[in-house]
Amino acid sequence: MRQVVKCKDLKYRWAALQILFTLQKQTKKKRHRSDREVFDRIMSVPCFVRTLSRSFAGGSGLFTPAVCSSCKDTVTRKMSSRRQTDHLERTASVHRQMELFSARVSDIMNESDTVKRLRLEVPHPDFSFRAGQWVDFFIPGVDTVGGFSICSSPGLLQREGVIELAVKYTRHPPAHWIHTKCSVDSQVAVRVGGNFYFDPQPSDPVVDLLLIAGGVGINPLYSILLHAADLLRQTHGHRYTPGRTHLCYSVKNTKELLFKNTIIDICHERPDKFSCDFHVTQQSSDIERELQPYTINGRISEKELQRYVDPEHTLCYLCGPPPMIEKVSSDLKRVGLSEDKILFEKWW
Repeated sequence: MRQVVKCKDLKYRWAALQILFTLQKQTKKKRHRSDREVFDRIMSVPCFVRTLSRSFAGGSGLFTPAVCSSCKDTVTRKMSSRRQTDHLERTASVHRQMELFSARVSDIMNESDTVKRLRLEVPHPDFSFRAGQWVDFFIPGVDTVGGFSICSSPGLLQREGVIELAVKYTRHPPAHWIHTKCSVDSQVAVRVGGNFYFDPQPSDPVVDLLLIAGGVGINPLYSILLHAADLLRQTHGHRYTPGRTHLCYSVKNTKELLFKNTIIDICHERPDKFSCDFHVTQQSSDIERELQPYTINGRISEKELQRYVDPEHTLCYLCGPPPMIEKVSSDLKRVGLSEDKILFEKWW
């Protein structure tokens, strides 16, 4: 393992090395505690710590190799409806990067009545992510580590050096902090993780994407949608050109639809490549005129899925509540889509 430690003072250099040593000694069972302690110590000393490693000798299990879910490599996960609330425990076996990166909140917007959209500047040139991944979200003074899907595209990070998160209000400490205490210029730290992503290479076969979202499960799928649009806008170099992309997005009512204007704009920009259906299950008021062409009353049905599934060319990304994932996955299999082409992310 190669380690690079940059500090102005020998005392801080030693503190940084102690942090790295402590991190390597932690077991998978105590992972959530070590992450919190390491973050607190990093934030408390004026040093920059960077670690680069293929794996730890001895196979501690603290960090695991990436499992790619691009066009060639697909991932399915065993489903369980058991509710787990701790992000680090729930994702302990999921690949994540080794580095923590400092980030500054540069903007906060109300995406809906219950969802705030956070824009984070992450200035370090080594920071990167794949469309669909999430971040461990470390907040100074908050013991609980958050886990939030990135809803922006890798292209936005390349162009402007920022990522975006859309976080629904809950009493869970990280989400509660974002809604009640976070402000512009707040400092946090992030670390990228997740096996659920779309990162096609130029030599990969063309696939049609079927994106199925429930509630705030739209976040990683919106990132994938934006990434597909960015790929189609590229006009030079050896690039991957996606096939068609269809989004099925289910919410209680149209007020809960996140990113709807941009989604519709993308569909208007390339109607030959993008389409969407918004499903509302508890709509009590009239549907807004501009949304009527895209909105369907009722849940996503097997009959609708059949229209957008080509067993040979469709790759489905699915994110939402566990019961929805289980139902839709079963429907997709019944209409002919094989299990290895159904990729899913569960959030509780």
